[in-house]
Amino acid sequence: MIEVSDVSQVFSTGSGTVHALSHIDLDVHEGEFVALVGRSGCGKSTLLRTVAGLNHATEGTVTIAGTPVTRPRRDVSFMFQKSALLPWRSVLGNVLFPIQLRGLRRRDYLERAHDLLELVGLAGFEKRRPNELSGGMQQRVSLVRSLITEPEVLLMDEPFSALDALTRTELSEELQRVHMETGTTVVFVTHSVEEAVLLADRVVVLSPRPGRIHTVLPIDAPRPRSLSAEQADEIGRYSGILHDLLMRKELE
Repeated sequence: MIEVSDVSQVFSTGSGTVHALSHIDLDVHEGEFVALVGRSGCGKSTLLRTVAGLNHATEGTVTIAGTPVTRPRRDVSFMFQKSALLPWRSVLGNVLFPIQLRGLRRRDYLERAHDLLELVGLAGFEKRRPNELSGGMQQRVSLVRSLITEPEVLLMDEPFSALDALTRTELSEELQRVHMETGTTVVFVTHSVEEAVLLADRVVVLSPRPGRIHTVLPIDAPRPRSLSAEQADEIGRYSGILHDLLMRKELE
């Protein structure tokens, strides 16, 4: 589904050049959930934005479903750290905003909007405004908005980082359930190794700038996953492996 081939990214700044990524090769299969982890500044978000077509690779290519990425695509949704909901719109109005932007018929997507809101536990909140929702609920609305157009690929840049630990865990488990039901291909940036293990089929560990792929760790734990006592040993084992990888000298 996604093929990143020999991608390097160099930015020019007022104080010189920044080598953000160096010769990245990564394939993401259809329906797969891949998490990107690494220390701050390693290029995780830069790689995600390059896949989205928001950045143009200095070297190399990115293709999605066999087509080169040269600009943002309609079959790719991007979910940011903040929900960025429109405060004057209702929950349903925010969910359907991409439909309006594309000039599509609202009524054709109403049933899907209601189904997705029910899927994330927001049935009955369609008329609420963002200021009437908790941070976690706002991110659920943002997730539904990202899925409303049935994207082939969902790119997520630390979408739960501003939430408290319990809400973050709850939404991670919720996202896992949504992914299992929709089968959308997901690339997810996070600083949390536990979050990566809960969600991902594979975890990609990036080295510090310039970002390079250091390790790709398959997560073979059965789904659905949780931080419950029953699964604590398995989740902890993979989290420990990732923690050890991130603490290695070559990743400092």
